[in-house]
Amino acid sequence: MDGAFFAFALTVVAGLATSFGGLMVLCTKIANKKFLAVSLSFSAGVMLYVSFAEIFLEAHEYLEEAHGNGAGYAILILSFFGGLALMALVDKFIPHDESHTDSLQSSNNNLKHVGISSAIAIAIHNFPEGFIIFMAALYDPIMGIGVAIAIIIHNIPEGIAVASPIYHGTGSKAKAFLAATAAGLTEPLGAIVGWLLFRNIFGSLDGLYGIIFAAVAGIMVFVAIHQLLPTAQKHGKHHLVMKGLFIGMGVMAVSILLLEVFG
Repeated sequence: MDGAFFAFALTVVAGLATSFGGLMVLCTKIANKKFLAVSLSFSAGVMLYVSFAEIFLEAHEYLEEAHGNGAGYAILILSFFGGLALMALVDKFIPHDESHTDSLQSSNNNLKHVGISSAIAIAIHNFPEGFIIFMAALYDPIMGIGVAIAIIIHNIPEGIAVASPIYHGTGSKAKAFLAATAAGLTEPLGAIVGWLLFRNIFGSLDGLYGIIFAAVAGIMVFVAIHQLLPTAQKHGKHHLVMKGLFIGMGVMAVSILLLEVFG
């Protein structure tokens, strides 16, 4: 029981790292367009790199183990593009402001839309991460701490991805902070659900886990390319946006390296 409590506590700490990312956004002035552009493109870099260099590859391993190379890869592709399609559907039903009579109001609504979409994608992404931390810590506390540290590093910019557009779109620090926090709290929720699955149907998780990871990769790629980067371009110069994008990729690469070293 003590081991399970420690493992769960790690998932809570890792999930709350998104809150810290939200606080970083709130320490800047609302009119700071450069910070907005960089934070959005930085988050896009994080999402793209983690999607293709970690999540997609993890999904492939799980599905290959569960279904074999050919069938596993087919399911991987279907799940990835299914995630893209799902996010496109969600994007369609989140309200947009298409009016051009008030450009400032339209821009603000677009930022809120980006923030909501980012929160959905990150919340889904954090759900299986909670399970990963919990299981690692349950069997080896030192490994669990290492995995948690690596995930905390990339949860901070994910908190920025949620809070920044919501804050700049609404002017509300409370809404931005609560959205970032809510996106992170799916991590301990994933630990709880994962624990229940582990106790009952652990042997059948590989295939389902692979599908979830592949779909999440598709969701995050959609958010990064369709929403974060175009919005960043509206608020900053191209070279500034590209710097943020590549720095985000670099930070994500370092966090994955830490995950490999400590895991």
